[in-house]
Amino acid sequence: MEYTTLPPRATVERLVANLKERNIEGIIVETKEDALAKIKELIPQGASVMNGASRTLDEIGFIEYLKSGNHGWDNLHAAILAEKDPAKQAQLRKQSVLSDYYLGSVHALAETGELVIASNTGSQLPHIVFTSPNLIFVVSTQKIMPTLADAQKRLREHVVPLEDKRMMAVYNVGTHISKELIFHYEHPMMGRKVRVLFVNEKLGF
Repeated sequence: MEYTTLPPRATVERLVANLKERNIEGIIVETKEDALAKIKELIPQGASVMNGASRTLDEIGFIEYLKSGNHGWDNLHAAILAEKDPAKQAQLRKQSVLSDYYLGSVHALAETGELVIASNTGSQLPHIVFTSPNLIFVVSTQKIMPTLADAQKRLREHVVPLEDKRMMAVYNVGTHISKELIFHYEHPMMGRKVRVLFVNEKLGF
């Protein structure tokens, strides 16, 4: 199965419509520059921001922009990294799940609207599942698969081998699908805003 082909615009538009039925907003942008500009537009001054590890966020320039401090946001990730006491750092990491905004990506999506997200440590999952009132996923359209089963195959056959190779090169330790989340629906009663920015470029794995 092909895992890196950008689908036709009609496929992406159909997925956006299916996401709307699941109370998830899909936004289509053409380039990584457009994606970063949209993020700047969506997050207000003074908001607390946390992000997960993501090649996609790095490739669109978000990580560099966040580190620059030129945004007026409360960068919770920076505060965690600045704390040198392990116990205090762990506490800050736990408190960060209450961020106003959480940004990340997903490993695959089904055209029917399900999002597939896997994690080695699970640290980003509280934000996604419950605690952060605003989620922004930045996703290359190459990650769109026909069905949920295909999306899960993409995770196992394509993403994990590439991430395992990257982890071994950088940290000399591999990765695991310790936790796997299938995001089916966001209940309106929670009052959260979940957005997926679809970028019509090959980004991430």
